[in-house]
Amino acid sequence: MALQLSRAAVARIVPFAAFMILLVARGEVPADGSWGIDPRWIYGITVLVVGGLLAYFWREYGELVAQTWPSLAEMALGVGVGLMVFALWIHLDAPWMTIGSPSASFLPLDAAGALIWPLVIVRWIGAALIVPVMEELFWRSFLMRWIQNPQFESVVPQRVALKAVLLSTFVFVLAHTLWLAAIIAGLAYAWVYVRTGKLWVPIIAHAVTNGALGVWVVMTGKWAFW
Repeated sequence: MALQLSRAAVARIVPFAAFMILLVARGEVPADGSWGIDPRWIYGITVLVVGGLLAYFWREYGELVAQTWPSLAEMALGVGVGLMVFALWIHLDAPWMTIGSPSASFLPLDAAGALIWPLVIVRWIGAALIVPVMEELFWRSFLMRWIQNPQFESVVPQRVALKAVLLSTFVFVLAHTLWLAAIIAGLAYAWVYVRTGKLWVPIIAHAVTNGALGVWVVMTGKWAFW
């Protein structure tokens, strides 16, 4: 029997699937431009496509549209967790903490080694503004609650069992090369979601992590983290 997905599930899966497909495509395009395209600009296409899909499905995201906006304390919690994950992420990169290699690297430098600022800006917008919304809708709002109950829309975040948190975090880790950092990040974002019941809080945390990481990468030149 074919798996039947509700429109709410589709709305959370499609933007994530589009992001992953374009990520793989970016990794397949030669970096030397022999195909007539600079693969780094595929990330710009990704931002437009995923952002467009999120806008198209926006009314399906009841947790974001209809729910009460986080309180100042909840926003502060999200910011604090985001900064904590960032601080740990940049230090948990030993070889034994890494699995595989990134599907596509991103080096926004020209032949002389100077920053290509349009690429930097597009990358930061995608990582700090688009990805947190897209990923939290998929990993926490959909997958974590779906593991708890396929009728995930009826699942109150505060009642998600530990098994669902751990299983969804395990799958989350498989999508990242820094496995230990990803475990901490996945559990931290899941924790603030379960604690507050508001998806905006892990989105804020995720955005702070990615935003701070982007600034740090540009300042230090440690492009492997991007």
